[in-house]
Amino acid sequence: MRIDLHVHTAPRSACSYLDPSELVQRAVQLKLDGICLTEHQVVWDPDDVENLAREGGIKIFRGNEYTTNQGDILVFGFYEDLKDLLTIEQLHEKVKSAGGFMIAAHPFRGFKTFGIGQLQMTVEQACKRRVFEFVDAVEIGNGKVSADENDMARKVAEKLGLAGTGGSDAHRADEIGKWVTDFEKDIRDENELVQELHAGRFAAVKAA
Repeated sequence: MRIDLHVHTAPRSACSYLDPSELVQRAVQLKLDGICLTEHQVVWDPDDVENLAREGGIKIFRGNEYTTNQGDILVFGFYEDLKDLLTIEQLHEKVKSAGGFMIAAHPFRGFKTFGIGQLQMTVEQACKRRVFEFVDAVEIGNGKVSADENDMARKVAEKLGLAGTGGSDAHRADEIGKWVTDFEKDIRDENELVQELHAGRFAAVKAA
């Protein structure tokens, strides 16, 4: 079951140009099995998600992307609408108490731009980032970053023994499905999504 785990829509995410109905239509065209709405610190109302899914004929799950002092974190299974900037420790405590799942989103976005790559940053050095002490998985396939940045995320995840996920990080219709997460089992609802994430029965897949 292929799900795009990382999508932003307008107007809930101010940086996105993607209308929710357009998102659903494009996801159906791409034959995706599901999509996750991961707005920036905005939780969708479950009734709105249900209506959107029914209209589009595709499974839609809620998530969130929280900004912390250690970077952006994709969160599933935790639906509190938090607006304040949290430390990674604070978010971890809340999500773990709810039985949720945390993914380090695009953890090396910009590391080439800002010259870290030229300083020959090693995988061992990259593994020392504090964010990896608090997450359950690493986004090793993100549609908005470079191949080098995704490759570094993959190497770090492998080194640390963390699972790797994929998501488009789409803000426009043409970005949907660039990376997805392929789950071994069919997922019917948000509880099952969180269960399968914790079970690790998935793999990040890049679109052909």
